[in-house]
Amino acid sequence: MDENICLGIDFGGSGIKGALVDTRNGELQSDRHRIPTPNPATPEAVAQTIKEIVDHFNYQGSVGVAFPAAIMNGIVQNASNIDDSWIGQDAPKLLSDATNCQVKVLNDADAAGLAEMRFGHGKNIRGVGLIVTVGVGLGTALFTDGVLLPNTELGHVYLKKKKKVAEHWASDAIRKQENLSWKKWAKRFGKYLHHLEGLFYPELIIIGGGASKKFDKYSQYLKKVKTKMVPAELQNHAGIIGAAVEAMETKEESQSVET
Repeated sequence: MDENICLGIDFGGSGIKGALVDTRNGELQSDRHRIPTPNPATPEAVAQTIKEIVDHFNYQGSVGVAFPAAIMNGIVQNASNIDDSWIGQDAPKLLSDATNCQVKVLNDADAAGLAEMRFGHGKNIRGVGLIVTVGVGLGTALFTDGVLLPNTELGHVYLKKKKKVAEHWASDAIRKQENLSWKKWAKRFGKYLHHLEGLFYPELIIIGGGASKKFDKYSQYLKKVKTKMVPAELQNHAGIIGAAVEAMETKEESQSVET
């Protein structure tokens, strides 16, 4: 296998998806393989599912995993959309032991953001760029001149007027759960984006996650938002691509240190 090909995996609330990625250009080199996320999404169950994806590709090498939590030095810090037993776990070690591969773990929105900033709409942005991934929760990645501020988790901001955590009011899962029209949901989502706009004054907002594929259904209703907005160019492949690129760069850095 080409040494620039790496396996990227995106651990989402409803599915765990993986694909082989050419890390030079961010292009998928295989179809995505998707397995429903275990319920409950315990460390042991998720590790087994990720092993199944690695085995599906008959893959040996570095693996990148986009993870739905804040990650510090490999340790899981929170668990808003996964089982609480993940908190405090050394995710890279657990997943490396399960797969017999070197595993790099990073926050899922950060992974999507890294891919968009390198290969998508964010590659020429100077100043502040904000990526918001919309799915089971609301993930965010914040960049200044292309440099990531990791683990921002701005889906957890508290909206005082609504007396709710943002992702408990404006995620795609809530839209489906409450059977909201795109227009009604977009008014909520727009208020959330407007709140972030007033905190960070971004040059560009990129909408990622599953809702990026439906951007034309709701973009006209985001009237409160003044910042330029675009759907993610890489759509919901971005997490897979960013995770693969991060794993490849970590591998290259470790090799350069060894030599």
